Amino acid sequence: MTDDRSTLRRSLRAQRRALPAAARIGGAEALAAHLLALPFAPQSGYVAGYWAMDGEIALHAWQLRLPKNCVYCLPVLHQDQTLRFAPWRPGDALAPNRYGIPEPALAESSLLRPEDMSLIVVPLVGFDHRGHRLGMGGGWYDRSLAFRQRSPAPPWLTGVAFELQRLERLDAADWDVALDAVCTESGILDCRSALYA
Repeated sequence: MTDDRSTLRRSLRAQRRALPAAARIGGAEALAAHLLALPFAPQSGYVAGYWAMDGEIALHAWQLRLPKNCVYCLPVLHQDQTLRFAPWRPGDALAPNRYGIPEPALAESSLLRPEDMSLIVVPLVGFDHRGHRLGMGGGWYDRSLAFRQRSPAPPWLTGVAFELQRLERLDAADWDVALDAVCTESGILDCRSALYA
């Protein structure tokens, strides 16, 4: 991680945390509609979201509007330094992980692999029009989704953010996994033509 990426990350995180409550609530509502309108939005299967922290755009409105045959999942940090996913509904037990982020409190045998998902909604700090993503810097999603670098096979990957997190250009590292789309409160950015051209 370069100093430039660290500085950019700090600046974008501060901007999204500074958004007023009305913008956050309205943003989450608009985001839900855009996620449901994705051209590859699944009608069934496992879909993964995240627990919003640090000013991230919230997914609760989307989760509550998912088709009835979709099962909402949250990420779980696995000991092999990749993510697993666990089905979760409001009211199910949660426990904080090493970063203080709530995770479903399920046995490892109940966890799903990234390949089991139909759609993974990925949090981000910054993004560009090509589907390049600036994350928190831990590499969890890139390691977990490395298999997507070889082919555009499911799961579909959609980043979500506030529009203020859009950047003109992000240079991708060799290990970065690009997104198929990005949704903000303003609309849908379909990145597939840039990825698979």
